[in-house]
Amino acid sequence: MGFALQVYHAACNGALYSRPFFNLQYYFCDFVPLYQDFENFYTRNLYMRIRDSWNRPICSAPGATFDLVERSSNDYNWTFEYTGRVVKDVINLGSYNYLGFAENTGACATAAGEVTVKFGVGMASTRQEMGNLDRHEELEKLVASFLGVESAMAFGMGFATNSMNIPALAGKGCLILSDELNHASLVLGARLSTSTIRVFKHNNMQSLEKLLRDAIVHGQPRTHQPWKKILILVEGIYSMEGSIIRLPEVIALKKKYKAYLYLDEAHSIGALGPYGRGVVDYFGLDSKDVDVMMGTFTKSFGAAGGYIAGRKDLIDHLRTHSHSAIYATSMSLPVVEQIITSMKCIMGKDGTTIGRSRIQRLAENTVYFRRRLREMGFIIYGNNDSPVVPMMLYMPAKIGAFGREMLKRNIGVVVVGFPATPIIESRARFCISAAHTKEIISNLIQLLCLKIITVYRIPGSSSNCPVL
Repeated sequence: MGFALQVYHAACNGALYSRPFFNLQYYFCDFVPLYQDFENFYTRNLYMRIRDSWNRPICSAPGATFDLVERSSNDYNWTFEYTGRVVKDVINLGSYNYLGFAENTGACATAAGEVTVKFGVGMASTRQEMGNLDRHEELEKLVASFLGVESAMAFGMGFATNSMNIPALAGKGCLILSDELNHASLVLGARLSTSTIRVFKHNNMQSLEKLLRDAIVHGQPRTHQPWKKILILVEGIYSMEGSIIRLPEVIALKKKYKAYLYLDEAHSIGALGPYGRGVVDYFGLDSKDVDVMMGTFTKSFGAAGGYIAGRKDLIDHLRTHSHSAIYATSMSLPVVEQIITSMKCIMGKDGTTIGRSRIQRLAENTVYFRRRLREMGFIIYGNNDSPVVPMMLYMPAKIGAFGREMLKRNIGVVVVGFPATPIIESRARFCISAAHTKEIISNLIQLLCLKIITVYRIPGSSSNCPVL
């Protein structure tokens, strides 16, 4: 029996008995290989050695600092055990808490607590049945007002906002042009739509225009009939690169070739622009030039869920055709209240300037942090105004070393490697927040210079630390 299983496994991978007179792969050709050689090799020999750099449990609100539950492994990271110790006041450079609203004190926490007492946590129904409350409708009107569009619709999960709504907007006979570095939710939504998908180079307008021109000239494959619809999928800020979409040029191309534009502002809404309205606000553009505006509440608003905004007829269509709208449970009211309170704060409708000051502080922190890292010689990706700051480590072996050494100094960072990035483009990703003080950022830069550069020799770094 054991030998038979070995033969079966080998046959599925095409590694045994390839001669014509004994080719078991012929009989198992419909089966997916049980093992993918490189991924399996990577998991065993690299990922397991640095697995302690991920899935670290925290036990506090993800503010400027957080508390971390300490754990250890006695079997080379195959399993972990809690030591019973809590590491206090770890500087948080990993959470998407751009405006600092993910907190357990203040107006947002108070409002969410009051709603929890009054309404409870769960709705136990969909929006189309018994789960549509006045607070849901107030949230959607507020989002539409904030973005300057006719209408908006809120969803309980950010990932599903993309993956479940794109199939309602495009289908067979449609063409989707997707940036090569788009988020997995956009990729999944495009695939589920059954549309034809073509990928253009990241933020490359020449590549996008070539695909648009070819689509207009040649039409659909074989029949050469015109495409029913051409939909361009882009993000505001790309979370692994820190780059900002060249939106004015994308809009110009979209108008020139009569295409539609779907803009994912998961990381840019609240974090960019003088009024925190995202990449459209950042470039001073008209929101009506973007056909479908998508964003999430999980980052700048410190909550959960997502939205789609645009023309009223677009939103009315999604209310009746989106799987996420029809079948998903209504958004929890404490979450709704967190979003409403934080958004009113950003808009200044709470009668204070707290929102505006946080937006300004985030912009200042971002520019300062990026400038000092570049002065020290680090290789930094992305736009100067992007609060997502990828610092290149390149070699996979440096992922674990960097993450551990930073944690020893009470600094929590996100390190990123394969398959999220190419295997030799590993990086550390810092997320700057308005909750960070200049003192926190200055201390971080000093530690980076004095400890990490001299010990681990990050590529491009200088051996001379600046005086802060």
